[in-house]
Amino acid sequence: MTDRNLLGWGIAGTLIAAICCFTPTLVVLLGAIGLSAWLAGLDSVLMAALVGCAALTVYALMRKSRAAAERAE
Repeated sequence: MTDRNLLGWGIAGTLIAAICCFTPTLVVLLGAIGLSAWLAGLDSVLMAALVGCAALTVYALMRKSRAAAERAE
């Protein structure tokens, strides 16, 4: 996977997880389709996804800057 793809997936995953964690979007959507019983354990999964995607973004940025530093030498 290229640095650009890795960074894109990390940012996209972070944004999606943040939208689901910090806004009632997911609560409204699941309640509207009758799946609100799934909301009990959802916070732990979403927070883990948010942390994982943020870590992926940081890793991609570090990898990209390291590759740029090697090219500059």
